Amino acid sequence: TKVELTIACRNLQDKDVTSKSDPMCVVHLKDPVTKTWNEIARTERIKNELNPDFSKKVEMLYYFEEVQQIRFSIFDIDNTSATLDDDDFLGETECSLAKVSAEEISDNRIATLSFKAHKLDNKDFMGKSDPFLEFWRQNSDGTWTLAHRTEVVKNNLNPTWKPFVVPIQSLCGGDWDRKIKVMCNDWDSDGSHDLIGEFITDMKELETSQKEFPCINAKKKAKKSKYKNSGTIHVTGCKVEKQFSFLDFVFGGLQLNFTVGIDFPGSNGDPNSRDSLQFMDTVRPNEYLQALSAVGAVVQDYDTDKMYPALGFGAKIPPHYAVSHEFPLNFTPDNPYCQGIEGIIDGYKRAMPVLKFWGPTNISPIINHVARFAYQAQSNDTSPSNYYILLILTDGITDMDETRQAIVGASNLPMSIIIVGVGSADFSAMEMLDGDDGVLRAPSGQPVARDIVQFVPYREYKKASAAALAKAVLAEVPGQVTQYYRS
Repeated sequence: TKVELTIACRNLQDKDVTSKSDPMCVVHLKDPVTKTWNEIARTERIKNELNPDFSKKVEMLYYFEEVQQIRFSIFDIDNTSATLDDDDFLGETECSLAKVSAEEISDNRIATLSFKAHKLDNKDFMGKSDPFLEFWRQNSDGTWTLAHRTEVVKNNLNPTWKPFVVPIQSLCGGDWDRKIKVMCNDWDSDGSHDLIGEFITDMKELETSQKEFPCINAKKKAKKSKYKNSGTIHVTGCKVEKQFSFLDFVFGGLQLNFTVGIDFPGSNGDPNSRDSLQFMDTVRPNEYLQALSAVGAVVQDYDTDKMYPALGFGAKIPPHYAVSHEFPLNFTPDNPYCQGIEGIIDGYKRAMPVLKFWGPTNISPIINHVARFAYQAQSNDTSPSNYYILLILTDGITDMDETRQAIVGASNLPMSIIIVGVGSADFSAMEMLDGDDGVLRAPSGQPVARDIVQFVPYREYKKASAAALAKAVLAEVPGQVTQYYRS
């Protein structure tokens, strides 16, 4: 998604003796891998102004799954040189793009159109025409690009086509005056479709209620002096509406509520041993903490209070040391929240010495736990902007049927599930939960309402950067969010 930044400053420092500063803003983007800052844009220079509103916009691509750090540097420009070495530096600030109120550059509107035809020419010798419509957008160079093709209505000279949805960007590029060519063809099984007729229109005309167009075949018109048309095409419906994007929801107040679930099974081994997946190395964080930090760094910018529930499962916990598959890492059921990602990491480290790694690795209780909160948010008219993201860090799964049932039950809720498989186990069963290779179903056969699971094996990103892991883990979340709110 491309976004546009509009920059303004207030109460800048005055560096000029006889006049006011002449500010310009230089924008840098931090490379998530090399950690270097790369210049991406400069605004214009505004003379004698300490409260500039820059007119030049900064365009950049937005990726939810990445932490995009931006630096805004202000200089007092006193010459025409492109270098900044001899210009006065006024100050700078850094933030993530997620914290900036940017404007999305795209036309997210969609058109729902419906058409019927009357008295079309018959092109078939043994029967009637099999008509379908094609919609072509004119390009700036005069060529045409296909935007949409309807279904074929068999053996009918007075067809009514099913209503269809087409993006405004595809239909006319957002330009209501751009020409749209509508072709009515007679379908043939060998692909040699015959033109019945066509007409030229635009979105202004299509929005006119109950518009009727003559369907003209230029060859027939040239041959027959009394030719009128080859039938008429009627617009029976044209509704244009905005299709909200993920950024629209974010700027509209969407809150992503982040919950972490961490397994503590006996299969991980003694956490005091270097062979354990959860060994607390003083030099390098274990795989659980690396995955948590990478994902949390992105998600935390979309949660205002940054208070995250952190849950554990598969361990024996104090005081009675019974096996639990749903316990708060801080052992405070009434307040399982941790302050920020560092708070979760601290809670994890504090819990390790007092619990006993056990098993089995049941993840359905954690899913159902978060689903209850998502259901409450869905049922509460005062919190429609709350969406829940559950990150599960686990080395396997033992309650596959119950987990499939839990996912199907949660698939119509404002919720996404991210599962990071840690270790070298066979994750083929867990990959099935992702739904990429087919529709996930509960044991009863009930399918998911929508795909809400993303599974990533950590070992594939063990040698990659944290940014690469976060990108793989979170790439599907924006689509899952928009799919939920559009349904």
